[in-house]
Amino acid sequence: MHAGRFARVGYDRVMLSPALTARVLSEAMPYLRAYRGKAIVVRFGGRAMEDPKLKAAFARDVALLRLVGMKPIVVHGGGWRIDELMRTMGITPRRHRGRRVTDAATLNLVEMVLDELNQELTGLVNAYGGRAIGLNGQDGRFIRARPLQLREGEAVDTGFVGDIAGVDVELVNLLLSRNFVPVVLPIGVGDDGAAFHVSSDQLAGAIARAIGAEKLILMTNVAGVTGRDGKLAYIVTASEAQALLDGGFVAEALAPRVGAAVRAVREGVRSVHIIDGGVPSALMLEVLTADGIGTAVRADGGPHFLEDSRAYLMA
Repeated sequence: MHAGRFARVGYDRVMLSPALTARVLSEAMPYLRAYRGKAIVVRFGGRAMEDPKLKAAFARDVALLRLVGMKPIVVHGGGWRIDELMRTMGITPRRHRGRRVTDAATLNLVEMVLDELNQELTGLVNAYGGRAIGLNGQDGRFIRARPLQLREGEAVDTGFVGDIAGVDVELVNLLLSRNFVPVVLPIGVGDDGAAFHVSSDQLAGAIARAIGAEKLILMTNVAGVTGRDGKLAYIVTASEAQALLDGGFVAEALAPRVGAAVRAVREGVRSVHIIDGGVPSALMLEVLTADGIGTAVRADGGPHFLEDSRAYLMA
């Protein structure tokens, strides 16, 4: 699994020679067969969501995956836009353990921004021929949340910041069965009906586990996970990834994604891929080529399918 073939040359294109283009297309065939009818959960965020060209290209790729028979589910964030709007309104964002402290007024702003982004992304997927439907976790109460659990000794009111208590994927499965693309925003609902802003990384992982997804793809602003030597790790096991987390080798911003990846593969998701959303067509390169990009996390006891894609695709 190597990233070198696909160089970043700006947000709008990737330099591919005619011969390489032909090779990429020929490589895609076994993956199209292998993943037909399989669920692929994608956490969309970071610079790919901020840049209009990258966002449109992502929507196009999601529509294409659906049109060739895969079952993509998109979970998106929007933190950059929330912080931007808060500052415009004279509000200084505050964080606790990387999570935005969210009082009632901030929650209203969060819901407004996420709704707007959800409608935009859904519209883009539809414009490219997909059949996307935006979902809020309060729809049918399918994302159940609880207040963020504080650690011993912590004395901070995080407000309406939530952890995921459970996901009822009946609605998601119904939409998939009708060839729709669910586009989910990270708002959950508590037992008392209160809304909570939950982590999009945790949510993507929870949905992937609940539906038994073939892949979970977490789009970030970095190339992937680096090992103890500081070099990009193309493939790591769950135990290796957990050791990097425990040893403090994973940057704070990336830690929630690595944690979500470890839990996902330990609970049945076949592979998790942490990729740089700033690479044009990152989603397609990860799903439909042998090399892929970024870091793949696999279960400890599973086959080394990423080291031998042929064996994996024949399994």
